[in-house]
Amino acid sequence: MKTINNIDFKGKKAIIRVDFNVPLDENYKVTDATRIEAAKPTIDKILKDGGSVILMSHLGRPKGVEQKYSLKHIVGKVSEVLGHEVQFANDCIGDEAYSKSSNLQPNQILLLENLRFYKEEEEGNADFAKKLASLGDIYVNDAFGTAHRAHASTTIIANYFPEDKCFGLLLAKEIESIDKVLNESVKPVTAILGGSKVSSKITIIENILDKIDHMIVGGGMTFTFIKALGGNIGNSICEDDKMELALEIIKKAKEKNVQIHLPVDVIAADAFSNDANTQIIDVDKIPDGWQGLDAGPKSLELFKEVILQSKTILWNGPVGVFEMPSFENGTIKVGKYIAEATKKGAFSLVGGGDSVSAVKQFGFEDQVSYVSTGGGAMLEMLEGKTLPGIQAIIQ
Repeated sequence: MKTINNIDFKGKKAIIRVDFNVPLDENYKVTDATRIEAAKPTIDKILKDGGSVILMSHLGRPKGVEQKYSLKHIVGKVSEVLGHEVQFANDCIGDEAYSKSSNLQPNQILLLENLRFYKEEEEGNADFAKKLASLGDIYVNDAFGTAHRAHASTTIIANYFPEDKCFGLLLAKEIESIDKVLNESVKPVTAILGGSKVSSKITIIENILDKIDHMIVGGGMTFTFIKALGGNIGNSICEDDKMELALEIIKKAKEKNVQIHLPVDVIAADAFSNDANTQIIDVDKIPDGWQGLDAGPKSLELFKEVILQSKTILWNGPVGVFEMPSFENGTIKVGKYIAEATKKGAFSLVGGGDSVSAVKQFGFEDQVSYVSTGGGAMLEMLEGKTLPGIQAIIQ
């Protein structure tokens, strides 16, 4: 895998695709700079070599040029995080972008305007990609969050750098972490899959069954399995049309000697509300009018035992409705067990949407081995797909 560590950037202009799609408040101030901070090691290395940096990113989903999505709003924050003054070009192609890029001196940084102000970016337009490519000497992709999209700046641009293209440190770390779980894992391997729908996890389950020893099922998708096995789930969320599939997954897991661990008890509520009445009840005996919203104490003990024995752990999806304090306990406990296993030497990867939010919300970020930055991209890699943004650098 060719990364920036294989290249000397002295006197070179690196054009880097970063993911600076950061949240802004109503005054256009950055509320979470995690993604900017994540790109810093790559940028630091290039500057240290004596190179200069041209940063390109998208922000939001603009329809044409919309000032609220301008990257000029983040220039101050990017400068602050990187510890360097960052110049800004009011366009990502055209005269200003070209002239500012051409005049860039070693150790200087230029941020281009939002790529998605041009529809050609998402269309993967070759002419647009060529114009972007003309700004730099070496192409670096460090945006895992968009690596599953064949856009001009993530994939097509690489064609114009047949030799001079590589991964940034962030993207390389993402690839290595997923590889550690899927291809180079130390056994026993446990996947903890939560969230509300089995349907959104089918492809992942099919791809990882050959690679894992244990699968813990939590969250709303539990009830599709329990109902399929003949249990009473009351008013709990359930995909009735996926019950056959749930039984098929259980059968396949058995054939592959994978142990599936379903919750045995839940915190049930008489309404989908933080203030609802609750009771701890067996997962297959939930009365009508009640719904399971979090894993119960017996389930958590069961999960704990499995997690603490594991040497490789993948966590994708919470085990309860953690957004409501009354139903956050299960997800917090699972986070604690993973942190404990990691401390004992396990490799733990957290990724995909809500489990990342949960880890950040409850402060486990520094207690797991790696928290993935790319929701959709991470899921597609777990599904066994080849991502166009990664393929473009490798080929």
